[in-house]
Amino acid sequence: MANFFIRRPIVAIVIAILTVIVGVITIVTLPVAQFPQIAPPEIRLQANYPGADAQTLEQAVATPIEQQVSGVDNMTYMYSLNATANQQTQLLVDFDLKTDPNMDLMLTQSREQLANGQLPPEVNNYGITLKKSTTAPLMLIALYSPHGSRDSNYLANYAYINLNDPIARLYGVGQTQVFGSGQYAMRLWVKPDQMAKLGITVTDIANALKAQNTVNPAGQVGGEPAQSNQQFTYAVLAQGRLTSPEQFGDVVVREAPNGGTVRVRDVARVELGTQDYSLMSRLNGKPSAAVAVYQLPGSNAVQTVEGVRKLLAQMKQRFPQDMDYTVSLDQKSRSRRALKRSFGPS
Repeated sequence: MANFFIRRPIVAIVIAILTVIVGVITIVTLPVAQFPQIAPPEIRLQANYPGADAQTLEQAVATPIEQQVSGVDNMTYMYSLNATANQQTQLLVDFDLKTDPNMDLMLTQSREQLANGQLPPEVNNYGITLKKSTTAPLMLIALYSPHGSRDSNYLANYAYINLNDPIARLYGVGQTQVFGSGQYAMRLWVKPDQMAKLGITVTDIANALKAQNTVNPAGQVGGEPAQSNQQFTYAVLAQGRLTSPEQFGDVVVREAPNGGTVRVRDVARVELGTQDYSLMSRLNGKPSAAVAVYQLPGSNAVQTVEGVRKLLAQMKQRFPQDMDYTVSLDQKSRSRRALKRSFGPS
């Protein structure tokens, strides 16, 4: 064979050229190497109990759910986290590597529904969410104001409204979470001395708000069946939910037989604040809002990070003035740096 190519160099050159061409075409079309799955599928269950402390959350929420979820098919272990700051319970259930995350989600949800009858009504009213997600975030995106004209409330709400949902719809994203001042919320700071003097409790104020801060469908005027000379149908728009501190302050808490009324503003101070004051996000000592991106089990981390970065570059063009972002954590880049340190440059 060697003598054949030595005596015919042109044939050897042609074969070598063809081999190089076929190799180049093959490299371009080769699939990305798939590493074995080392992170087990994980289901994250989240429940809120407003006003509860960690011990109450453990006894009234976490324990009933754990008793029902325990022993679900192919489960390896589970653990719960109860936080007083945000009145929230998180239950994380890990499954075997070979299981399907979609099936794990369905099995966990069916077990969780068995515990709904044992949970406080407030927990069921807020709803219990189950998602496929990993424990550690894949990326952390920090929104900040370079010149300091935007406060943390503005940055966090911009992230909730404009970034949270678009990022959550991308490939490989299992969950997004915004760390910062929280969303805007109507805050009522009650006055205990005034409430004691008038004999009003916090439950009275909450019931008044529930009764008067509602959506009121008023129906139609001139709808079918109608008279033959009725030409138009009008939809009646009644006053809906309250939107300003002044409207919340006008809510009637109690009416006296002599015509006197007690309103919310008489027993509480109403202001537009934030939903949660227990979290604070800072970037280099300045106010910011951090968006945590969690990977969907079984997805490609490299493709997920590239998709998030591409979306952020597009949305940056619509950012308000004096607002920018930076990626403060990227697990993909950290993994690549770790591989280079272990095996050397390629």
